[in-house]
Amino acid sequence: MKPEPFRIKVVEEIDLPNKAERERLIKKAGYNVFQLKIDEIYIDLLTDSGTSAMSDRQWAAMITTKQAYAGSNSYYQLEKAVKDLFGFKYFVLVHQGRAGEHLLFSSLVKPGEIVPNNSHFDTTQANVRLVGGLPKDFAAKDAYNPSKTAPFKGNMDLEKLEEFVGKNRDKIALIMTTITNNAVGGQPVAMENIRQTSQIARKYKRLFFIDACRVAENAYFIKTREKGYKNKNIKAIIREIFSYADGCTFSGKKDALTNIGGLVGMNSKRVFEKIRSMQVITEGFPTYGGMACRDLASMARGLQESTRESYLEYRHEQINYLWEKLSKAGVPIVNPVGGHAVFIDGKKFFSHLPQEQYPSQTLAVELYIESGVRGVELGTSCFGEIDEKTGKLILPKLDLLRLAIPRRTYTANHLAYVAESVIKVYKRRRKVRGLKRVYAPLLLGHFLARFELEN
Repeated sequence: MKPEPFRIKVVEEIDLPNKAERERLIKKAGYNVFQLKIDEIYIDLLTDSGTSAMSDRQWAAMITTKQAYAGSNSYYQLEKAVKDLFGFKYFVLVHQGRAGEHLLFSSLVKPGEIVPNNSHFDTTQANVRLVGGLPKDFAAKDAYNPSKTAPFKGNMDLEKLEEFVGKNRDKIALIMTTITNNAVGGQPVAMENIRQTSQIARKYKRLFFIDACRVAENAYFIKTREKGYKNKNIKAIIREIFSYADGCTFSGKKDALTNIGGLVGMNSKRVFEKIRSMQVITEGFPTYGGMACRDLASMARGLQESTRESYLEYRHEQINYLWEKLSKAGVPIVNPVGGHAVFIDGKKFFSHLPQEQYPSQTLAVELYIESGVRGVELGTSCFGEIDEKTGKLILPKLDLLRLAIPRRTYTANHLAYVAESVIKVYKRRRKVRGLKRVYAPLLLGHFLARFELEN
């Protein structure tokens, strides 16, 4: 493993509460790690969104930009970076990705209309449903087999997509592809798959949008895994990805290395004007879009830094380091390694627990008690649904714990500690009891859910 392509200039102290205190805190939090305070966490792998360490040049840009309600110079810096990388004719700023999703779906999705996707992530799914739409997933078959190794398990199932769109053409609002595919283990999508998805959209005259929050990481996988891209640079690969789309949603909190920010890009002037009108009402004037101008300056710089191959190589190696340690210890994980996180197969990890007892949520709790490390459940609590007719819980195909690695934040020593902690829980897994959920709101219920230990 190569050294990090940077030096550490500023550090932040972290403390580990003792085990008795961790047991008290997680019980008080309703066995939901979202309800823990950051000072109660030792190593925080809840998300890679908005948790990146920013560079000296990003901080410098934030300090030197001019704050203005309208016409800030940082907006025009970001405009140049976005047009250079994304290539869309128009874009609007938002304070984060889910705000962009809300603007997009509010503008394009009518009640009862369907949005096909390779896999909707939680906020995307919720925003489709919020406006009365129906999210529909078409992940490739390999995506639901965590142990199988394939280079692009995030792909769209093209055969099923075309069959569905052909039969339901008039009900399709737009087609989306999420890169990388977070819900199935951070797995990448091949360029050829993106191109063919675009062809299906064109054939049936439907708009094609990309959920592009980890587009740089996906481009790195295309470069290293897909034939014909080895000698292409990352920016050229990203431009080709977007050339097949009518637009995108983008969270700057991931692959722009910022703590806040996002955008919606598009080629249609009609869609742009509709979304921009809503943006002014909900996010603010177009040249700040719900953010302080210093955040725009940070995002403009971050887009340049996140597309450097040396950075992306380090990023991939860091994720792979944790993945290999867990794999060698026999911990059931999603194969191959994903782009922003290591995903543990909760159902296999706690094979003695029925899925109705939230195995991956249980693992999140046990990992925190063991070590003070916070991961996040992407399983039955996050993606399970209640059958309206029977009231029974519909179980998702995958039940995963995600260990998301913030960018440029933790060292190999931190990740070695995480691996050791997971392995300790794995060795005592048979003694662990499951959970029962006693409260959850209808949309994005896993954020606020509360649990109790099973008897």
